[in-house]
Formats: sequence, structure tokens, C-alpha cells
Amino acid sequence: MHWLYLVIAILLEVSGTTCMKFSEGFSKLVPTLFIFIFYGLSFTFLSLALKVLPIALTYAIWSGVGTAAITVIGVLWFGEGINAIKLISLLLIIIGVAGLHYGQEQLH
Repeated sequence: MHWLYLVIAILLEVSGTTCMKFSEGFSKLVPTLFIFIFYGLSFTFLSLALKVLPIALTYAIWSGVGTAAITVIGVLWFGEGINAIKLISLLLIIIGVAGLHYGQEQLH
């Protein structure tokens, strides 16, 4: 169940960040309200996941997957550019998360 909480936390965080773009600097009320709702719920589910999962791994997955998802949304939905540096940087995030997971497994 803790992994499900983490997935939900990631989806809510990505939704909140996407609403930031739609809020146009907090100038649109509805997207602005959704920012706070989504982030509040995201932190709630993140804290539930942290009851069982190690903090370094959990936060790395939450932030890393969220960053990768927002990058994809930016490219596909908002027409933001993609280049080799962005792709390599995303790969490094994935490698870092995998390294934290592997390092955690070695402790047990």
C-alpha cells in the first residue's frame, strides 16, 4: 500500500505543478486553488508512504519521477523544447534514483 501512496503523491505533485503553469503566476483563481489542493494532498500521501519507505529513496523517487513527468508534459503539452542536455539530465536522475534504491538494498 505504501508504494500506491507514493504513486498517488507523485501524480498529485505533477498535477499541482501543471496547475502552476495554468495559474499564470497566481493570476487565475481556479488553477491557483488547485495548486494548493494538489500539493496538500501530495504531501499527505507522501507522508503516508514515508511511514514504511526510507526517506532518501522515497523523496528521490517522488522528486525524480515528478521532474521527469513535468519535463514530458512541458514538451508534449506546452511545446517546450527537448535537446540532448535535457535527455542526459533526465537519464542522470533515473540513474541517481536507481543508485539510491540499490544502495538501500545493500544495507539489508
